[in-house]
Amino acid sequence: MASISLSAVPTTSLSSRPPLFSKTSSTYCFKVSCKSSMDDHSENNPKLILPMQNVDRRNMLLGLGSLYGAANLTNIGSALAYPITSPDNISNCVPAEDGFIPGDAVRGNACCPPTTQTTAVPYVLPKFTKLRVRPAADRLSEEYIAKYQLAIKRMKELPDEDPRSWKQQGKIHCAYCNGAYSQYMNGHPELKIQVHNNSLFFPFHRWYLYFYERILGSLIDDPTFGLPYWNWDNPKGMLLPDMFEAPYPNPDPTKPPNPKFNPLFDPYRNCAHLPPAIVDLDTSSAAGDKSCAHQQISENLSAMYTQMIGTTTALPDAFFGTNYDPDPSKILAGRIESGVHTAVHIWVGNPRMPNNEDLGNFYSAGYDPAFYVHHSNVDRMWQIWNELDFRNVNPCNDDWLNASFVFYDENQRLVRVYNKDCVDINKMGYTYEPSRLTWLQGRPIRRVKASNIAANSFGVVKKVEEIEFPVKLDQAVKVLVKRPATKRNEDDKMKTSEMLFLEGIKYNGEQFFKFDVLVNDVDDGIETTPVSSEFVGTFAQVPHSLGGNMVMTSGAAFGLTQLLEDLEAENDEYVLVTLVPRAGAEDATISKINIQLVPLAN
Repeated sequence: MASISLSAVPTTSLSSRPPLFSKTSSTYCFKVSCKSSMDDHSENNPKLILPMQNVDRRNMLLGLGSLYGAANLTNIGSALAYPITSPDNISNCVPAEDGFIPGDAVRGNACCPPTTQTTAVPYVLPKFTKLRVRPAADRLSEEYIAKYQLAIKRMKELPDEDPRSWKQQGKIHCAYCNGAYSQYMNGHPELKIQVHNNSLFFPFHRWYLYFYERILGSLIDDPTFGLPYWNWDNPKGMLLPDMFEAPYPNPDPTKPPNPKFNPLFDPYRNCAHLPPAIVDLDTSSAAGDKSCAHQQISENLSAMYTQMIGTTTALPDAFFGTNYDPDPSKILAGRIESGVHTAVHIWVGNPRMPNNEDLGNFYSAGYDPAFYVHHSNVDRMWQIWNELDFRNVNPCNDDWLNASFVFYDENQRLVRVYNKDCVDINKMGYTYEPSRLTWLQGRPIRRVKASNIAANSFGVVKKVEEIEFPVKLDQAVKVLVKRPATKRNEDDKMKTSEMLFLEGIKYNGEQFFKFDVLVNDVDDGIETTPVSSEFVGTFAQVPHSLGGNMVMTSGAAFGLTQLLEDLEAENDEYVLVTLVPRAGAEDATISKINIQLVPLAN
């Protein structure tokens, strides 16, 4: 991969800072069974055992609900624990104004829910005698599709002011992601809520789909209805499901069927990515338009392997992201969220719209029915990751467990739900139809048998300690990063993981932003793709709104242990890290790059 080194950047010494993760962290607590079959995730689900805990009473109200505590681990410096207070009821919601330009927002920024009720009651999960089965979208029967279409049709026929209505379901995502809610903290008078780029991502969307699914079931009087999942991780499911663009009976019986009458249809999709186009799970520079279907499928499977296994095994914070924090420089986004999740959003969104509406922008994403089946598979990734390795555990610090949100249920009740009640999908009354995990065989291989890549770069590429940060990401960046240890044996690897941290990534949150991360890449002019071991992963972000320049800050973490084995670089003192901008990086910067040994969950 051809790139530009930082050889001309002025030299300065970086001040030392406490490690990201503490060995005494209480984050890794759940014990997870790994007896389940790789091809059947509907049986032998992991048994989650919560230890006795001394619940921290620090309050941190979050948007429609509340999040307790302000920090996780020792997360990039000292943890904050200021008590936070935010509105006690939803009438305090305001228009979602982050970056909206009057007249340009196709869906509008009035994202607040109805206020027929303003105070939520605690939600108690019902007792389920039979689990709802969420089926794979590519294997649905005609009868099932008709039932699904009817449920969406009835949701769309509800009055807009009904909290169960289609419009209100779409508003939920906008409200939580585009500044409709604020929380209050000492020193941060109006901190706007954001459920992305942190460990709230998975639980928020799980609850979101839970109520959406139950509302649909109630509208067709079928409590067994399960929301389909778009299994874009399987070669047979790597197309937008046909049901979303299928012809539908025309209200005028004298005229032929038309997709626009299909309740699952959305006009704001990328026409170039309709079937038979294959989804691009890497949002590469080719934007999913690769001419070779086999190449795209291979890259998708390798991207899945890397994000589910190669860089996240036994590393909950790499998978989930870190706890919500008022200081965005202390937050890391999870690998699935900033990887395949973002890729599908961007791939489906319409590039002819102001900013990739519908699915390609957070404020509008909930208005496309494809959003919900996409996130159904994202939720499935959480379940699968738990089952892949007994060390793949959920966060269990009090801050995360007691985080809460508020939704309207199928009975139009305003209810409060907690993260701790959504870690077991069986208790939530649903499971997933099995789908073969082809990506388990997608482990990348190195492009060339090359050794001493980093050593051969001395004198050409600067060491990270010689770099003056922040560094701009408007062009490819190469740095040599010192490893904390070399020649680690198997016992060492079972106790700690070697991780690459990219901290303080600042970018324009109102446009698609993405860069690739490579390690020990050979500068031979050939593009490195996810099928290569040198390809560590991506950092990609769905736009949050329209136009302007809303600066956002986040971070990323990648496990390196397996990758360094594959590259035969375990004895090297330094590794060569390359950051390759792909989109929206004109004004982006990064404040720190380092490698640390992180205690593994056990």
